[in-house]
Amino acid sequence: MSRAYPCGTPEPDDKGVPDTVSNATPAEQTGADTSLRHTLHDGHQDGLKPLHSLDLAQAGSVDSLVRGMGGTSFGGRSLGQAADVLEAMVTDTSCHVVLTLSGAMTIAKQGLVICEMIERGWVQAIVSTGALMAHGLVESLGMQHFAHDPKVPDATLFERGYNRVYDTIELEKNLDDTERIMAEILSSLDPDQPTSSHEINATLGRWLIENTKGRGPLKSAAQHGVPVYVPAFTDSELGLDFATNNHARRDRGEKPLQFDPFRDLDHFHQKFTAASVHGIFTVGGGVPRNWAQQVAPYIDILGKRVPSMAREPLRYRYAVRLCPEPVHWGGLSGCDYSESVSWGKIVPAAEGGRWAEVKADATIAWPLVVRAVMERLEGSQPSK
Repeated sequence: MSRAYPCGTPEPDDKGVPDTVSNATPAEQTGADTSLRHTLHDGHQDGLKPLHSLDLAQAGSVDSLVRGMGGTSFGGRSLGQAADVLEAMVTDTSCHVVLTLSGAMTIAKQGLVICEMIERGWVQAIVSTGALMAHGLVESLGMQHFAHDPKVPDATLFERGYNRVYDTIELEKNLDDTERIMAEILSSLDPDQPTSSHEINATLGRWLIENTKGRGPLKSAAQHGVPVYVPAFTDSELGLDFATNNHARRDRGEKPLQFDPFRDLDHFHQKFTAASVHGIFTVGGGVPRNWAQQVAPYIDILGKRVPSMAREPLRYRYAVRLCPEPVHWGGLSGCDYSESVSWGKIVPAAEGGRWAEVKADATIAWPLVVRAVMERLEGSQPSK
């Protein structure tokens, strides 16, 4: 009886009898029923990548753990692929990387992960929900969030001024204190000049640099010249503070501030078209993801409808998405990058596009991916 290699490919027996599988005549040449398996491939001959058991005893760092997970299956493999794509996009010195953020990532204490990516030069623009930046501002101002006690009813939380975000508490007092800081910052703006979310966020960041210690997303972004866009600005505490401030201005007989969201769109478009290679790192999905990705169709329709603005297509060459949303609900947060290819937003794999999608809780996947790439590039990271 013949032995078998570990990979499953039969080996000739000791008498040198030819292996009947590897030397078989293809069924289609014999007239036999081709619906049956007559030739069994060994995986290697078709270029398949072998997998390896995860050896935790050999995983001496986060990077080695994530690399090992990349040689396994399911979510582990996608996590390893995400680290590879992130490494490729941040080491491509011509690549303009956009970080898109949704979900309560700052109240979930992931704000310093954002700072790390900014401060290492991995990010050239951020597109975020307003709530995410508002909760990050609360933390940057020295205020705290708390773990929710599930034994306390939500009606009781309301009475005590506690706002629940899943398993975490944001104090209403925090938001009131933040509004007073916002009022001070907004008072410095010129009511005769329209403003936008990235300009307001830059002003907030500069105020934080001058008045606070420690790190925070808006502060790091301002220090490194990274614009922070909030497309749905009115859907946030920051937007409500802006609106409240305008009502107070009117009551005092003062001119309200002007807000023009198209200043964000035009500014982002200008930054995007100034680069030749693009990458996107998405946490969650929603408006931030779509707003950042729609720049590619925007460039296309501008060329068709405003001929003077015609130029070559620009799409994202690199893409990483961390989001547990399934595709079958039909929402943008869950749609795969292959669908984005159909919209002209992502470079197809056949043309050199590289993407990875990790369908997992970002508070688990994101720190692992970023830390793994930090370890890979420690001391060798090129500046952008």
